[in-house]
Amino acid sequence: TPMDAVLTVRTPAGWTSRVDYRISLEPTRRRVRGVLDGVTVVDSLSALLLLEQGHVPVYYFPWGDVRRDFLEATEHRTRCPHKGEAWYWAVRSGARRHENDAWSYPEPMAHLPSLGDYVAFYWRAMDHWLEEDEEVFVHPRDPRSRVEVVRSERRVEVLLAGTVVADSCRAQFLFETDLPTRFYLPPEDVRAGLLIASDTRTRCPYKGEASCWSAAWNGRRAEDLAWTYADPLPECGRIGGLVAFFNEQVDEIRVDGEPV
Repeated sequence: TPMDAVLTVRTPAGWTSRVDYRISLEPTRRRVRGVLDGVTVVDSLSALLLLEQGHVPVYYFPWGDVRRDFLEATEHRTRCPHKGEAWYWAVRSGARRHENDAWSYPEPMAHLPSLGDYVAFYWRAMDHWLEEDEEVFVHPRDPRSRVEVVRSERRVEVLLAGTVVADSCRAQFLFETDLPTRFYLPPEDVRAGLLIASDTRTRCPYKGEASCWSAAWNGRRAEDLAWTYADPLPECGRIGGLVAFFNEQVDEIRVDGEPV
């Protein structure tokens, strides 16, 4: 159950109901730590998770769970129409200084009263974030998001420049909340010589770290067209070593002959 939640928005004319707006502050029920230069700057069993429409989840920590000696107050201020005025701190360690990478709402709006006793950080402020003893990438996981991997023998074809470059009846379908279905294919079912390893790496809080592939054919090249999770997080272990193509960057992906 959310500690603080609101289904209305404050406007110059007063409070207006909006059924499409959601903001809530909820307990994580997990130990959360932030590590900078090998030092644990944040260590909390009482972190809260701010879930807000149109934003990634954000941890908020009790001040008592944060090393204040790593923070330095700045004059920077911003105002959020849903939370109030934010005050900022630089996060510093030795010669490193992350300007305005921590913030708090000392006088939050009335619908989020608990927020006033907590501080949040931009993800980049720490070298590593951990939930319990597992590293978390990019941003906190949203408890309302689901990622499911389902094996399918339906035929998946990937078309590039009018040519089928991948054809498989051994795909793993990955269903993720609010995102397109992704189709993970065995490398043997991708045209030999099509993919070239890229230096690009991406991270996902739900799946882990991915390596990207570019494609070369007939003298043409497309950058970062596909990706592979060589060692995915345990929840998505079945996609390990498989290849997925960006639906948005190929001509077409078909499942049983129908474009998706």
